[in-house]
Amino acid sequence: MTTYTARPITPVILKELRVADDAGREMDSVTDEEGGAPLRCCLRRSVPGELIALVSYAPLRRWAFETGAEPGAYDEQGPVFIHAEECAGPDDPDGYPFANAHRTVRRYCADGRILGGRLVDAPDDAAFRNAFDDPAVALVHVRAVEYGCFLYEVRRG
Repeated sequence: MTTYTARPITPVILKELRVADDAGREMDSVTDEEGGAPLRCCLRRSVPGELIALVSYAPLRRWAFETGAEPGAYDEQGPVFIHAEECAGPDDPDGYPFANAHRTVRRYCADGRILGGRLVDAPDDAAFRNAFDDPAVALVHVRAVEYGCFLYEVRRG
């Protein structure tokens, strides 16, 4: 049985985002007084007192640059929280983070076009197996239903 891996934003991309985000803005860090922000660098929620930043991130654009895809109008960017300084990455690389609420599993083909999406109660192996049953699916984004924010990606293989 295939298992799937939630992929955080890579350390190389995080380093770039901490200088200038995908909208060209310099990072502005804040001390998180309340905690609970979904951090895309380590795929967990922030705790009070951590130094975090809200940056603009274009996950499909970054993937397209790596693969040579041309997503056209599907190239979108949006806000994500990251640690303002380097962190250790995910604690549980085998789990599906932020799974305590409805999520959208959005599917993309190899050229970067969207193939559809599905609302799931919580991301799990069955949701990803269903998405990747279509051989045209190359990449899946998991997004929050409330705001549509990108949470993490899962790739084929």
